[in-house]
Amino acid sequence: MMYESGEMYLENLLILCQKQNIVRAIDLADAMKLSKPSVSRALSKLRTEDYILVDDDGALLFTDKGRSVAEKIFERHRVLTQVLIALGVDEETAAADACKMEHDISDKTFEALKAHLR
Repeated sequence: MMYESGEMYLENLLILCQKQNIVRAIDLADAMKLSKPSVSRALSKLRTEDYILVDDDGALLFTDKGRSVAEKIFERHRVLTQVLIALGVDEETAAADACKMEHDISDKTFEALKAHLR
């Protein structure tokens, strides 16, 4: 089972991968405003659990399993942010609240939300 913190690392890695060709641990630490040792421990766990790979140059790469989780969480973040904004919540608050909600909402409820938006 993936924990919220692991999902956050994967989501942030996905976002960074969309902005730059090569993402290393230091890039993730900077983006998440975390210490390099904290990020190294988390990445080690994600590697052990087959969510990411690290190439010889230190670039972080997704496994299929890791990319799937990252894309799922990122989609939830985007959709939940849109829903909250549509309800009248300001963008900054909507994004912050979506970040909390994206990890706890059930697949069933999320799919119902998406269906309702269509």
